[in-house]
Amino acid sequence: MASEELVLGTRGSQLAVTQSQQVADAITAATGVPVRLEIIRTRGDQVQDRPLAAVGGKGLFTAELEAALREGGIDLAVHSLKDLPTDDAEGLELGAFPVRQDPRDVLVGPPLRELPAGAVIGTGSLRRRTQLHALRPDLDLRDIRGNVDTRLAKRDRGEYHAVVLAMAGLNRLGISRPDLQPFDVDTLVPAVGQGILGVQCRAGDARVLGLLASIDHGDSRRSALAERAFLAAFGGGCNVPVACHVVVRGAALHGVAVGPRGPELVRVEADGHDAVELGQRLAAAVRE
Repeated sequence: MASEELVLGTRGSQLAVTQSQQVADAITAATGVPVRLEIIRTRGDQVQDRPLAAVGGKGLFTAELEAALREGGIDLAVHSLKDLPTDDAEGLELGAFPVRQDPRDVLVGPPLRELPAGAVIGTGSLRRRTQLHALRPDLDLRDIRGNVDTRLAKRDRGEYHAVVLAMAGLNRLGISRPDLQPFDVDTLVPAVGQGILGVQCRAGDARVLGLLASIDHGDSRRSALAERAFLAAFGGGCNVPVACHVVVRGAALHGVAVGPRGPELVRVEADGHDAVELGQRLAAAVRE
């Protein structure tokens, strides 16, 4: 029956639940089908005392959700696309890319230029650390874990002069503060897929795919495919300090990417019409 309830799997953090509920509400508003959330704890949520790079492995925030999908315990899973490996998950597919939120990184604290020499900056991202070091080599960049509220609390207690977060997460949680300093995407290139959600389902599930078509956003899909093709060229994980951001300009796509070339960090730009081809070309340009 068309009205049969869907079960949507989500991580248990406040941000994950919030963005999953937003997807659930959008599906119901567009189709009339009720969607119930099911909380699933992932390995990435369980290990909080080590940097993500030290935990190792792909799918730290996705593997348990994907297993529940394959086993039929849930019908959908919502992922922050930047957490989702670029390898195709066996038996699953991405059925929708809802409209992209603000893709920028944001410094929570004083403006970058006003931070004192040696200021302690909290970020768990190798990508952010590499680009920030290029902007301000004098900064003391330290790892930080925890959900958004935890990281903000650590900054407010003075454990860090500033922390770097994703603007999309703050927006989805409705957090607005006077000390938010967003970076332009050309200054600090965002993570692949940052601000985009990927809604995953079982491959070939016609009913679910038909429902997800109601929330799929064409421009966000094209950006996602291009950026993920770029990352796939580097192995598809988060342990390489590369970044790529692609926007739709009319019928064309424009992309900017950064990554290491020997001891230096290089920045490249390119335009194109085919999303996957553009992502691959940007990756080749970073490497050449």
